[in-house]
Amino acid sequence: MSDMPKIFRGDDPFVIAQSWLAEAEKNEPNDPNAIALATVDQDGLPNVRMVLLKEIEAQAFVFYTNYESAKGQELAASGKAAFVMHWKSLRRQIRVRGTVEREEGPQADEYFASRSLKSRLGAWASEQSRPLASRASLVAKVAKVTLGKGSNPERPPFWGGFRIYPTEIEFWADGEFRLHDRFVWRRETLADAWNIQRLNP
Repeated sequence: MSDMPKIFRGDDPFVIAQSWLAEAEKNEPNDPNAIALATVDQDGLPNVRMVLLKEIEAQAFVFYTNYESAKGQELAASGKAAFVMHWKSLRRQIRVRGTVEREEGPQADEYFASRSLKSRLGAWASEQSRPLASRASLVAKVAKVTLGKGSNPERPPFWGGFRIYPTEIEFWADGEFRLHDRFVWRRETLADAWNIQRLNP
């Protein structure tokens, strides 16, 4: 597209996303890899929450969570997700929609092992999204888990990654007088070529 600004140009949307994230890591003061992850429950009612995107791969976006949490169960049931990354410092955002699959192999083990010991023990102790009697009861459970799991706990079977394979990626950048630049990459299936289209702001 002849009128496409330089920051949007490229043959691969994942490379563009990696470039934008790398730039945000230099400018955004807090959690430049934070995404607002959207899922739907069994009634089709949306849920959204902030999580940390841990990797932009060649064909997917990866984050980690408790599989028994609300988002874990909703992702498993629908097999679909959407998210948005927004950077105030750059005045840019990326929107993604697609299908999901679990990442529960060596890659998940490696990431879990890279987390701080307290975070790993917390993952074992927390029954994420379920009712909690008190903070004291959670602290007591962490203490119990610490005694049982020691200083090198393995990854819990109920905790791991999700990989989002997008069929739609939209890049948005702020423009003067709210005439923003928006370019969306779409494909019907993961095997199809991308179609790029400029959108009205």
